Amino acid sequence: ERKCDTSPVTEADKKAELLIRDGLAKSFPDDAILGEEFPDKAGTTGFRWIVDPIDGTKSFIHGVPLFGTLIGVEFESECVVGVARFPALDEVVYAARGSGAWWQIGNHPARQVRVSSVTSLSEATFCMTNPSRWIAMGKRDQLEALMTSVQLARGWGDCYGHMLVATGRAEVMIDPAMNAWDAAALLPILQEAGGHFIDWKGSSTIYGGNGISIVPALKDEVLRRLQG
Repeated sequence: ERKCDTSPVTEADKKAELLIRDGLAKSFPDDAILGEEFPDKAGTTGFRWIVDPIDGTKSFIHGVPLFGTLIGVEFESECVVGVARFPALDEVVYAARGSGAWWQIGNHPARQVRVSSVTSLSEATFCMTNPSRWIAMGKRDQLEALMTSVQLARGWGDCYGHMLVATGRAEVMIDPAMNAWDAAALLPILQEAGGHFIDWKGSSTIYGGNGISIVPALKDEVLRRLQG
């Protein structure tokens, strides 16, 4: 089906979120929940679970395996836990504040990950979502400038692109349109991996309406180019 903003939603999106909400209601009945598909649930503990049952629904409906399930946890409005699970790839990336970022593939042991040490945009891999959003925002020139400045530009978008940065396989992932449920899991993962998750103004927030996952050495330069 199509939502009011024309974005797609499937039965899998809805039923996955209901399954997660049911599990949370049983294990953490007094915590708040914010999800993409259903109304907010208030809580009393200071904890809020932020759920995106399928991030990358367009990939999902086209049979592209780069979609994921995102679950973030806020405590007193601060993001403290993030989990990004990619069921079609059998991968998971997760982090908790102060505990590092971890990446597990299949049944192999999880290993701690860090962002890459690339310091030059000319050596970077840049990931993005739909270029038409950039054009609609009047950012065509900035997109083209970034694409021609990096070593490699690819459309490995949505949450998988952000996790490529967290696991050291890319250096920049820029998304021009994000909701809190798209971002809540990403911020603690990127921070614990030694990188940044920021909005286009440079703030570490999940409420900026957009997002950038990036290695520290490239943050200022990419922000300048975006705002140019």
